[in-house]
Amino acid sequence: MELGPTTPQPSAFYDGGLPPGNPRPDLPAKIMLERIETVSGREPREAFRMMRRIAYRDEEYGEILVPADLDSFETDFASVPTLLTWLVPRTGTHLPAALIHDGLVGGSDYVATRYPPGTDPIDRVGADLVFRRAMRDSYIPLIRRWLVWSAVTLGTIWDGSESWSRRRHLRYLVAALGSLLVVAALGVAATLDLFDVVAWLPWMGADRGFLLELVGGLAGAVVIPLLLGVTWGRFAVAGVVTGIALAVLLHVTFLLLGLTAFYQVAERVARRTPVAALVAAAVVLAASLVLTVLLVGTSG
Repeated sequence: MELGPTTPQPSAFYDGGLPPGNPRPDLPAKIMLERIETVSGREPREAFRMMRRIAYRDEEYGEILVPADLDSFETDFASVPTLLTWLVPRTGTHLPAALIHDGLVGGSDYVATRYPPGTDPIDRVGADLVFRRAMRDSYIPLIRRWLVWSAVTLGTIWDGSESWSRRRHLRYLVAALGSLLVVAALGVAATLDLFDVVAWLPWMGADRGFLLELVGGLAGAVVIPLLLGVTWGRFAVAGVVTGIALAVLLHVTFLLLGLTAFYQVAERVARRTPVAALVAAAVVLAASLVLTVLLVGTSG
């Protein structure tokens, strides 16, 4: 359930100006970026600096300006794994919200009228909630923004928050990772059950037709994450959303993970031993050609 207005408030974003000047609520937000490149290991890392601040009027924390210091703030836009960019691209209409979130998560890269740095900072959990509200005000559709917020919340659980004790952090980690592992394991079992390899899941059964087993599997993909999500405590909603998304998209995720891994291996081989990569490519092409000819011949 959304807190505050449920309809987008695009006027909540406006020009943050240049420090030490004041923001301009009468002007739209201006995202002016400078591309910079740093070396991380052997690979260049792309990042951006903001040339102008962006302002966001949050219903809980008041006016938020990002960044506090234009010279030190860097962003890589939305930190989305490559595997999920088909669902959440790194840039787009959610970019203003992502920039605000980057500043808040940094701990000191923002200025908030109600919570100035050094007095009562916005913690990681609060930053995630601001991100969700800012996505709403950026016209991000309901389901997508809750998916993104849940993914960001999972990152918060992984990294921890400044206000948590070590024991609390461990409890959240065990609940989140444990429930997701259970959902993934049940998803594999459900796939095997669907094709009558095993008969482990009572909500699918062994003697039912394919369609009934498929419907039963989908029902389980909702009910099981719903129950496991409760173990996430204050993050129960994120647990339910993440669990259902994982259960429903499990096969797509595995397929994309396999393709991504294959591409990464092929790219590494091509970079380190180009001749071996050319030979492997030639073998694959020749085998594909022979297999195609054989299949066409047998079908006739």
